[in-house]
Amino acid sequence: MNQVIIDVNKSLNEIPLSFIKKPIIIGGMAMEYYGMRKSGRDIDLIISQDDYHALSEKYPDNKKDLYGDSGFIINKFEIWRSIALIDYNFFLKDAVDEGNVLVVSIDRLLWMRVCAMEVEKYKKDLDLMKEYYYRHFRNQCYLQEYRLINPTN
Repeated sequence: MNQVIIDVNKSLNEIPLSFIKKPIIIGGMAMEYYGMRKSGRDIDLIISQDDYHALSEKYPDNKKDLYGDSGFIINKFEIWRSIALIDYNFFLKDAVDEGNVLVVSIDRLLWMRVCAMEVEKYKKDLDLMKEYYYRHFRNQCYLQEYRLINPTN
């Protein structure tokens, strides 16, 4: 099992937090999950509307607003109702199922970084993501043929 998933599950059990729908790991933990960089200390999740309302009742003093996105700070978790006012269902598409949690798809993670590219940290993440796509999706047959034709490249 991926170390990110082990760490997130351990942290979820320590509180304990429970959800109606599986939360989706986003942010730095998703970057680490895909092997692009180490995450920070916090764990960012996006949750369903029903889970947001349940947490609102349980943690009314832990609410946070970030540019109109409502969420909660609970221990090391930043738990969001939306990102750029786009909700859980958008991030659910192609998310990787890891048992108790989902991990945002690489394409949705890229979208998130593009939306925040004015911030230097996220510009650097975009460079890391570009390299990830090159490593995983370039046409290897073509590259091999090209090296045979142009061995000095």
